[in-house]
Amino acid sequence: MSRLEREKRTIRKMLEIYCWKKHGVQKGELCPECRKLLRYAYERLEVCPFGEDKPTCKRCPVHCYTPEMRSRIKEVMRFSGPRLFLYSPLSWLVHELREKFLD
Repeated sequence: MSRLEREKRTIRKMLEIYCWKKHGVQKGELCPECRKLLRYAYERLEVCPFGEDKPTCKRCPVHCYTPEMRSRIKEVMRFSGPRLFLYSPLSWLVHELREKFLD
């Protein structure tokens, strides 16, 4: 699986956790607002100038999200990041290892 595909899968899992806990949707589903944020994140990943060499968003020198969307995605990541360990330990481990050692 490519790095961008893995990024997409991770952000989707984070949004699913966030939406389930904060918006009360069924586990694995997304409300319209979170679907919009996911589409936006996917669009940004598709046009990332770094392509497969993309660092994690936290370490990226280019901030491609609008300020509003960046604030929203940071909120999702802050909330879901620690919980990802419980709901998707492998995704959490890969994300943490990349952030600490590969970027």
